[in-house]
Amino acid sequence: MATYLDFESSIKTIQEDIISAQVRHDEGLVVSLKANLDKEVSKIFSNLSPFQQLQLARHVDRPYALDYINLLMRDKYEIHGDRHFREDSAIICYLGYIGDEKVVVIGEQKGRGTKNKIKRNFGMPHPEGYRKALRAAKLAEKFNLPLLMLIDTPGAYPGIGAEERNQSEAIARNLLELSVLNTPSVSVVIGEGGSGGALAIGVADRLAMMRYSVFSVISPEGCSAILWNNPAKVEAATNAMKITSSDLKELGLIDAIINEPLIGAHRDRDAAADAIKEYFLGEIANLRMLSNEERMQQRYKKLTGIGAFSE
Repeated sequence: MATYLDFESSIKTIQEDIISAQVRHDEGLVVSLKANLDKEVSKIFSNLSPFQQLQLARHVDRPYALDYINLLMRDKYEIHGDRHFREDSAIICYLGYIGDEKVVVIGEQKGRGTKNKIKRNFGMPHPEGYRKALRAAKLAEKFNLPLLMLIDTPGAYPGIGAEERNQSEAIARNLLELSVLNTPSVSVVIGEGGSGGALAIGVADRLAMMRYSVFSVISPEGCSAILWNNPAKVEAATNAMKITSSDLKELGLIDAIINEPLIGAHRDRDAAADAIKEYFLGEIANLRMLSNEERMQQRYKKLTGIGAFSE
C-alpha cells in the first residue's frame, strides 16, 4: 500500500477516486479525475518547502540504490567484500551494463522491512563498506570502465566497532583515491546525502542530485539539537541549512539537478530511473570527449574551487 505524507493528502483522495471510477468502468470520470490530479500535483509539488523536500528524500517508498540498479542494469554481477575484514551490506557494488555501456555501479542501500534494514544497517556503512567501494572503483579504473555512484545514507555508522576499524581513515582514503581515479565517474544523490558517509562516494567528475534529494553536513535533527538544544526545531534547521538540490546548485556545489517526475520518484520509479540513465550516459559521453589530462584537470579545478569566495 502506498504511503502518503501530510501534504499529499489531497493527491491520495483523488487517486482513490480514480481507482473507484476504474472499478466502475466510468472512463469519462477517470479522464476528468486524472486531469484534476495533474493540476493538484503541479500545485503542490511546484511550491515545496525545504522541509517537505526532506520528507520526500526520506519517503519510505522512494527508490533505493538497489531499486535503481535493478531498473538500470542488465547482465549484472555483484562484487562482495573489502578483502580485509568482511562484507558490508550497506554498500552494494555491481559490474554490468547500462544501455550499451559496461559500467561499475556503487550504491548505499538502506533496506526495507525490519530484517533487511538491520542487514543493511539502515544505510549507514562501516569502514569495510567504504573499502569495498574503493576496491570496486579501482576495478573500474583498471579496466577503464565508467563509474556510477548512488548516494543515499543518513551518514557513516558511528558505532564503536566502526571507530575501532578507522571509519575516518576509510572515508578520507576514499576522498583521496576517488579524486585521482583515472576513469570517468558520476555521482548522484538519490535520496539522503548525509555528512562524510555521502562524501565517501561523492567525489567524481560530475556530482548531481535528484530533484527531491538533500545533501548536508549534518542531519537537521542533529543541527536543531546542537544549535537550539531542541530536536523539535527540525523544520527551522532544514530551512536554514540550505540542503535542497536547488540550494546546492545555486551555491555551485553540485553540477546538475536530475529532474525526477514532478510527483516524485516514489510515485514513478521507471521515469526516475530513466532520468538517471539519460544523465549518466550523456555525461559519460561528454567526459569521453576530453583527454585524460583535460578531464583530470577539470576535476581538480572543480574540487579545489569549492568554498572559494571573494569580497
